[in-house]
Amino acid sequence: MATEQAPLYIGLISGTSMDGVDAALVSLGAHRCNVRATLSAPYEPELRERLYAASREPAAFAVDRLGHLDHWVGEAFRDAALALLRDSGVPASAITAIGSHGQTVRHQPRAARPFTLQLGDPHIIAAGSGVTTVADFRRRDIALGGEGAPLAPAFHHWLWGKSERGTAVLNVGGFANLTILPADESAVSGFDTGPGNSLMDGWCARHLGKAYDEDGAWAASGKVSDALLEQLLGDEYFRRPAPKSTGFEHFNAAWLDAHLAAAGTLPAADVQATLCEFTARSIADALGRYAPQTERLLVCGGGAHNGQLLLRLAAKLPRATVQTTDAVGIGPDWVEAATFAWLAARCLNRETGNLPAVTGAREAAILGSIFPGRS
Repeated sequence: MATEQAPLYIGLISGTSMDGVDAALVSLGAHRCNVRATLSAPYEPELRERLYAASREPAAFAVDRLGHLDHWVGEAFRDAALALLRDSGVPASAITAIGSHGQTVRHQPRAARPFTLQLGDPHIIAAGSGVTTVADFRRRDIALGGEGAPLAPAFHHWLWGKSERGTAVLNVGGFANLTILPADESAVSGFDTGPGNSLMDGWCARHLGKAYDEDGAWAASGKVSDALLEQLLGDEYFRRPAPKSTGFEHFNAAWLDAHLAAAGTLPAADVQATLCEFTARSIADALGRYAPQTERLLVCGGGAHNGQLLLRLAAKLPRATVQTTDAVGIGPDWVEAATFAWLAARCLNRETGNLPAVTGAREAAILGSIFPGRS
């Protein structure tokens, strides 16, 4: 007798680095996620430049310009999904749904009227691919008093929650977030620890003209400034209790420049070394405060490829094994895309997708809105 195949989903996301769309084709079973095919589709340079400007200079972006970008990002996400289907040889008819996170350009969960804004019109994805698309995952959580982020801990808990030893999952994108999975099966928790790659990438682009510091080599060549490091760690965000989330609305180039002005002139490589140490230290401090018994740290996101960052994390966490999520079956570049494939499945199955202990929402809720494919 033939066994029933696990349903197929596609997850799409572009993170705060705004470098393009990550797409993953996955099959989802009972607490199992099998990544079948992946694709990374870089944004056109002009699109990336305009998204940066929209996120860093929001007052300068009129409604027409945002509408234009919403359509353009929708096209980029649609094209990434179609390319993934073409390259994998899987027909669109075999896909249950696409989960599209979109591109965050503004995240203000603590404003007088809280909001979060992700661009990438899901109608364009659904109409262009013919596949039912689920999108707009964050706003229901905010409507319930939550931060709308991070959402990945619910997926981490579903997939890796049953562990014989204290495990934490660290996603290092533009910003870093932790999922804490205690061995005693107490409630899972998670939050944004602060900057991940964003400040390092920005400094690298400013001084080397490169998008990122490959393997952390430039940071390794510099010397950490203890004075600057303590200034950066003195930010009130690190004293704020969880649940909490952050983004480039708070930690950005202007924030860094203000601290640099107070610290005095430093060699550019020393600033990069200090920023790498800052990311590692803020993560380690968060683990020390909320999960001191952590025995294993699983790292995903672009930061998983920064060898210098991983070395500094390991040095600060001598009790924990630091390894990438390759060790548990999903490559570090695809965990977030898989998350939104899973959230699409949760939405279609009318199952909750947020964890109130993580986001601060009043209750667990079904996340996402459904946009039908071809009838």
